[in-house]
Amino acid sequence: MPRPFRIVLLLLIICGGGYAAWVWKFRTDPGPPDELILYGNIDIRQVALAINGSERIARLLVEEGDLVEPGQLMAELELERFQLAVARAQAQVDTQRQVVARLEAGTRPEEIREAEAALAAAQATLDDAEATLTRVMALFEKEASTQQDIDDARSKRDTAAANVRYAQAALDLAKAGPREEDIAEARAVLKRLDVELAQARHDLKDASLHAPSRAIVQERILEVGDMASPQKPVFTLALVDPVWARVYVSEPDLGRIHEGMPATITTDSFPGKEYAGWVGFISPTAEFTPRPVETTELRTKLVYQVRVFAKNPNNELRLGMPVTVRVALDGALAASSSETDPNAADASGDASPDAADRSDAAADGGETGSRSTSGSADGETADGPESAHP
Repeated sequence: MPRPFRIVLLLLIICGGGYAAWVWKFRTDPGPPDELILYGNIDIRQVALAINGSERIARLLVEEGDLVEPGQLMAELELERFQLAVARAQAQVDTQRQVVARLEAGTRPEEIREAEAALAAAQATLDDAEATLTRVMALFEKEASTQQDIDDARSKRDTAAANVRYAQAALDLAKAGPREEDIAEARAVLKRLDVELAQARHDLKDASLHAPSRAIVQERILEVGDMASPQKPVFTLALVDPVWARVYVSEPDLGRIHEGMPATITTDSFPGKEYAGWVGFISPTAEFTPRPVETTELRTKLVYQVRVFAKNPNNELRLGMPVTVRVALDGALAASSSETDPNAADASGDASPDAADRSDAAADGGETGSRSTSGSADGETADGPESAHP
């Protein structure tokens, strides 16, 4: 056989072996009849934290790799501008509060007495003007005064009378106090200023960045002196909980699993150590479908994403870590064997009704997908299989 031909044949064999290994790794391994072996990677949730304010960064209190607790202060902007805004709003509220208090208190007794004194003075002026007019008219009859004198005296009397009416109205207004509309307007202005003060305080609070939950600082993007804004993340966090293994199940095995089934997770990083877990989410749609699926052969090549949530108390499972997941199928296997072998069904007379129910779910799994008994993926938490058991 020519040497080039042997080299090409060897390369084909190597490529075929690599492809077979890839298929073996990323497709479902049937495993023993009582369990389903799946392969995948660890996933976690990540958060990009930004400060809800535009100002220069004054302090950064955590480093990459630090574990932060909920509510822990992580960063802070320069606060002077926000503090001044709060002080200005507070002063406006204090001023308007005094305005409202003055209107609600009404007219002071001293102001009423002042109005009464002004009315008495106006009345005395009127009395004097009327007496002067009477004397001038008497002198006019004796031809001791002129018509002009009478007109001047009458004008003064009318002015004094008008002043009396004005003083009386001022006294009535003082006794009545402020208008209800004026009080309502002052209260509305005070309410608006209170809202502005609350907004200023909220802006001051937003100038500090706190950890939303327990997480590990994955990346520190900005530094002290950088200009922060709501559009610029300062940190990237990797949440400690929940942690799940993202695996894929082929369509023939889809009916064999359902949410809440217990599982174990192993990894090459910690040989021999198993992590308890449970099936928390089964995707309702197939992935990597290149075209409409018609034939049975193509339907069997569909894969569905499954999330197996894990207990990770020591934070040993990391993002992207390859893992092997084993899902126990004891109940489904026992139920299916009892359907195919009547003698086996008679021999297992002490089997529980729950096993029969699970066998029905497994038998119908190819038509109805999976039975949701523990909620969606986003609702899962690391409380253990008990919280998501069917």
